[in-house]
Amino acid sequence: MKKKLIRATSKHFEKHFHKQPTHVFLSPGRINIIGEHVDYNDGFVLPAAINKYVCLAFSVNDSSECTIVAKDLNDAVKFDINDNLQPHKRMWVNYIFGVLHQLKMSRYPLKGFDAVFSSTIPIGAGLSSSAAVECGFAYAINKLFDLDLSRQEIALIGQKSEHTFVGVNCGIMDQFASVFGQKNKAIKLDCTTLEYEYHKAAFGNFSLLLLDSNVKHTHLTSGYNDRRNEVEQGLEIIKRHFPEVKTFRNCSVPMVDSLKEELGSLLYKRCHFVVKEIQRVLDAVKALEQSDFKQLGKLMTETHQGLSKEYEVSCDEIDFLVNAVANEKTVLGARMMGGGFGGCSINLIEKGTEDELISKISDNYRKAFGIELKAYKIKISKGTRLYKK
Repeated sequence: MKKKLIRATSKHFEKHFHKQPTHVFLSPGRINIIGEHVDYNDGFVLPAAINKYVCLAFSVNDSSECTIVAKDLNDAVKFDINDNLQPHKRMWVNYIFGVLHQLKMSRYPLKGFDAVFSSTIPIGAGLSSSAAVECGFAYAINKLFDLDLSRQEIALIGQKSEHTFVGVNCGIMDQFASVFGQKNKAIKLDCTTLEYEYHKAAFGNFSLLLLDSNVKHTHLTSGYNDRRNEVEQGLEIIKRHFPEVKTFRNCSVPMVDSLKEELGSLLYKRCHFVVKEIQRVLDAVKALEQSDFKQLGKLMTETHQGLSKEYEVSCDEIDFLVNAVANEKTVLGARMMGGGFGGCSINLIEKGTEDELISKISDNYRKAFGIELKAYKIKISKGTRLYKK
């Protein structure tokens, strides 16, 4: 699959520019094993890069003209590198212009280049195709023009591109996972300090399977903003009673329980979920290190129940997919992955039983919602890199 993508992207480059690319880069999508909605609550997340990629074929030219071809969209953009880059009406262009704009603002010496990119990361499934494009371009430009940027700087450039040119106030997890990924390793990341450590994520007789609901409900943005406000209100109440609490990280379940009445039903549920989820990430790291996949699966399922009933960011389709595998002996755990209201469920499943499960769930899902389910078998892979033949 990877080699096929590289061949097709390189061939398209040759066809378009009548020369071979001098460099080919791969930038992966990502999953988050556990740790949902805690990145903005001083918790930890546990993402990993996966073997779905954006492939970028590049050559520097001897002018100031740049041409970028989006193979999958059958579209292209041309501009002069010395132009004052502004947000573009075509959204895909903004992921790239946002990166180039920051590099230009930092006075990095850039020249004209030709590029083609193509992807095997499904769009809209919550696997961070946008972060892969941003970080892939930042990484490629860094290599081509010897800018000497660190991986962390590349991830931050990708995030800022999304904030400024795309208009999405995202956290750092997606870009960080795409750039820092390692094969068979999950990254325990502190989204506040950017401190991180790798933990083994080799699943032995089990594998990760994503079931894509093929829906995205519109309340993602409004729901996200509401949840942020609710947990901030809740934390203020907790701090008033427990001055030693600075963030949710040093808050405990008994503290939240003792304030159930004052917090009220809604804020209590939100805060209870956050405190439990921060602990679940730490427990999941321990389970991974001990290859205790039964425990990891149990934690994933607990996370889903919390996201659905306490944080209330799931939806009927995703709840259906998680409930549908709850009594399957081959599935150790499942949960909603991502911001919510659609996207994928992530399932920890016995190797070799994936196709049978996909077939069974697909039929039931189609009967229930009239929607075709998509499924992705994934492996944990290396981060953004130059492809060497």
